[in-house]
Amino acid sequence: MIELEGVPELIDPVMVAAFEGWNDAGDAASTAVAHLEREWKGEVFAALDAEDYYDFQVNRPTVFMDGGVRKITWPTTRLSVVRVGGEKPRDLVLIRGIEPSMRWRSFCNELLGFAHELGVELVVILGALLGDTPHTRPVPISGTTSDPDLARSMELEETKYEGPTGIVGILQEACTHAGVPAVSLWAAVPHYVSQPPNPKATLALLNRLEDLLDLRIPLGELPEDARAWQVGVDQLAAEDSEVAEYVQTLEEAQDTAELPEASGEAIAREFERYLRRRDGGPTSGGHATADGGDGGPYLRDGPGSRPRPSMPPKAESDDGDAGNDSSEE
Repeated sequence: MIELEGVPELIDPVMVAAFEGWNDAGDAASTAVAHLEREWKGEVFAALDAEDYYDFQVNRPTVFMDGGVRKITWPTTRLSVVRVGGEKPRDLVLIRGIEPSMRWRSFCNELLGFAHELGVELVVILGALLGDTPHTRPVPISGTTSDPDLARSMELEETKYEGPTGIVGILQEACTHAGVPAVSLWAAVPHYVSQPPNPKATLALLNRLEDLLDLRIPLGELPEDARAWQVGVDQLAAEDSEVAEYVQTLEEAQDTAELPEASGEAIAREFERYLRRRDGGPTSGGHATADGGDGGPYLRDGPGSRPRPSMPPKAESDDGDAGNDSSEE
């Protein structure tokens, strides 16, 4: 039995989780949860026993000095709670950790135990994968669920993915079998510039989370960081004609595929978000790739050499749109 002494009764709690590792390209998902913790001053109330789930030769502990005393930080998964104010206050239970090395079923069961004790009404799991998407375009975000009723009510895709999976997919299925509504939000990160951080993908995940939960998230310096990131990648790509040509090919492919949506619902959603933010109200290790495989990093020939893009992964989606709804679940 999980006992949660000191945790107050929560208001309409939603659990938001992200895990470093295979499901976290560019650290976009884990950084999003860290942002929520920082902006809303989350207080950690529980941590899973690292001995139960982690191989310390894979995820090594770190040593640091605290007032002249050596201390050790063990890799683990921690839970914190934040209260979102406003006309309709609610609480978020934030889970941030590392994809476990072992005993995944026990890991998920322990998290579900916390969800049950806290009265969590919905679990939202954030992830990021490597895809054939240009850094110059809006980050594709796909929302998926295994629950057909939830898919209809929240305008999500009912997942049809088959293939290798990570802890995001395992936890979502564990929630489904336990009768806990669960949703996964995936950001597609350009595979040719996959190294963290990727503030643009983090910002896109938070914007989608705003829409899903109908709340307003303070973004701080994240929009400016996202703009600076894109300018930096623009400059890097401009130094190599091969990279620039490849980016242009991705742009043309994505623009063609998204032309109908770009002229309708997508623009309307962005305009609604802008109006609500203006008025101050609420808003309505490789990594996983679009085909479930391991994505290569942004390749360099050697110190001081120009960047070379890795070959794009072959996507196997239902509609051929890589990096959008063909995410690993």
